[in-house]
Amino acid sequence: MNAATNAQLIDAFEFCRTGSTRDGLTPVAEMERLARDCAASTGELSWSVAGGTSKHGFPRMDVTVAGTVQLECQRCLQPFAYAIDSATVLMLGEDDAKADEIEEVIDDESIDVIVGTRSMNLMDLIEDEALLALPQAPKHDVCPDGSSLDVLASDRKSPFDALKALKK
Repeated sequence: MNAATNAQLIDAFEFCRTGSTRDGLTPVAEMERLARDCAASTGELSWSVAGGTSKHGFPRMDVTVAGTVQLECQRCLQPFAYAIDSATVLMLGEDDAKADEIEEVIDDESIDVIVGTRSMNLMDLIEDEALLALPQAPKHDVCPDGSSLDVLASDRKSPFDALKALKK
C-alpha cells in the first residue's frame, strides 16, 4: 500500500463514535475498478464521509460521491459523460450476525448495513459507492448520430403486419 492509501485507513467504529468526517477529490484513474468500467479514466470524484450514530444507537456513515465519468453507450458504442451524484447511509455491524440483527431492527430498504472493521479503507468504500451508482446498461439519452439507429427502426416491420396479411 502506498502512503496515500494508508492515510485513508480508519477505525470505522471509532470514526462513527467520534462523529468524524473526511472528504476529498480523487482522480478516476486512481480507482482501478472504476477506471476499468469507464471508457476513459479521466475526471475526478468529490466525496465525503461523515460518521455518527443512528437513532437506534448503531454506528452510521453518510457517504456522498459526485463527479463525472466517461462511459460507453451500449447503443452507439460512443463515449459519453455520466454524472454520478450518490448519497448513501451505511450502518455498521461488527460481524455478519450483528449486521443481520441491525437490518431487522431498522427495517429500512434505503439503508445499507455492512460489516465494519477497525482498519477500513475509505477509498475502497468510495469506489464501491461510485460503482454502485453506475447504470447497468449505460446509454445516451439521445445518441449523437442516431440516423443509423432511426433507419434500422423504420425498416423493421411489425410481426403484426404479417398477421394482418393472413387475415385478409
